Amino acid sequence: MSGRKTNGEGTLYQRKDGRWEGAVHLGTVNGKTRRLRVYGKTRTEAHTKLTRIIDEARQGILPPEKFWKVGEYLDFWLEREKRRPLTRKRHEAVVRLHIKPGLGHYRLDTLTVRTVQNFLDDLLANGRSVATIHQTRKVLSAALTYAMRQEMIPRNVARLVELPRHRAKEAAHWTPDETVQFLDAARDNPLYPAFVLLTLYGLRAGEVVGTRWCDVDFDHGVLRIRQQVQRINGELRQVELKTESSRRDEPLLATAHDALLQHRARQAVARDTAGAAWQGAGDENELVFTTSTGRPLESHNLARSFMRICKRLDLPRVTLHGLRHSNATTQKSLDVHSRDIQAILGHGDVRTTGIYEHVDLASKRNALTKVEDRLFTAAVNRGRSRQNCRQAADSSTSASTETAPTKTPTPDGVGGFVGGSSQTRTGDTRLFRAIEATLQDRLNSINKAVRARERTWKFGCVAVTFAVKSSEPQKANSPPNFWLWIPHHTVPAANTKSLSAEPNTEVSDGPTNPAEPSSRG
Repeated sequence: MSGRKTNGEGTLYQRKDGRWEGAVHLGTVNGKTRRLRVYGKTRTEAHTKLTRIIDEARQGILPPEKFWKVGEYLDFWLEREKRRPLTRKRHEAVVRLHIKPGLGHYRLDTLTVRTVQNFLDDLLANGRSVATIHQTRKVLSAALTYAMRQEMIPRNVARLVELPRHRAKEAAHWTPDETVQFLDAARDNPLYPAFVLLTLYGLRAGEVVGTRWCDVDFDHGVLRIRQQVQRINGELRQVELKTESSRRDEPLLATAHDALLQHRARQAVARDTAGAAWQGAGDENELVFTTSTGRPLESHNLARSFMRICKRLDLPRVTLHGLRHSNATTQKSLDVHSRDIQAILGHGDVRTTGIYEHVDLASKRNALTKVEDRLFTAAVNRGRSRQNCRQAADSSTSASTETAPTKTPTPDGVGGFVGGSSQTRTGDTRLFRAIEATLQDRLNSINKAVRARERTWKFGCVAVTFAVKSSEPQKANSPPNFWLWIPHHTVPAANTKSLSAEPNTEVSDGPTNPAEPSSRG
């Protein structure tokens, strides 16, 4: 007879309704012991489930203190979620509208990848957008991650589902000319300084309406971005910025400086007019942009004034946040570095800045023109340089029969030698080969010119000698014999040393009378 089973071994028995039940005592995550039960239609099914939870406990995956339903756990999670008010409000809406209706009745520890996948697929089939599917999975994953850290579940099944590809729409933005057109039309609007901050610095709408006078340093020319105004639970509140990178200092440029100074004077008049009805701080903590009674200005009111001007000018429809995209695109078109744009816009990651930098057709044309100049125009210039090199070699060959070659600057280079597109000597091996191919022809032309000058010099020497001899008395009726002197002064054509040395021609005066026989025989 077997002994009594200890805690952790489990038992199996059949219920009166025909199902099989397995039970085991296991420790929970809080150190207490609980009796866990599993059920199956057959003994094998119940035994498999019981074995699974026992094995998990041995691996350190302890059962939770309480078996939660997904719906009640989400309420528990939202109460403890440390999020900003607007973020928590969005999460509450996703839980209420989507997750609870689809998954709220499931037990938290029995949630599987297939269950979550089917739930998201049903949302998409019922007409929900891809963006909604991604947002729902994001909120559910955050809740399950917290449950996993609290050892309520062994894994986060929401991370393992497959999502449809989300193609984010490109935010509408203005060109610089359209922005200038808007600013010209809004110059007389009381909110013109706010539009300057939106377009010049690319501030968020909440950052603009949250700016205080203490954040504007007129003396040192600094605009500090420190807080924002948001509507939370029906009330406008001044709250901190979302990230540390959003806290930034911007240079107070002349345009913003003058616009804010004029706006401060108008606000002082409005405060005096309102008198006791003024609800603002009345000191340096006063908001820059307020209502006529000093209350915080809501970003929606700023957007309404913005849209009225856009509609009057028939400008492309953009949002206040679209002006932030327009600012980033304008900076990119002016070749501002992405890191500088990131710092100006207050992005924590430069990859986020890339989302704001839109490329228009003019920018593409400018970029591709640079590529064209680098790849194709440079190649044409190299071909033209080689052609000019050959032409210079041919022209030097034809001119060398009369004059010695000289180095004269040409439009394509110096002395007929040209380089790349910048007209400088380059390391282009093909250009060197082109020069080498014409080198022998130019050497032959130089040798030909040397021989021609040599012959000219020789005939000159003979002519001078003959002239001297001709001046001496001669016999009557004895014509001058010019050709008699040629053999005595002829230098072999192959003797090139005569070019560098002075002529050492011991010219014989010859017989006084040409009729006398020569002693040289």
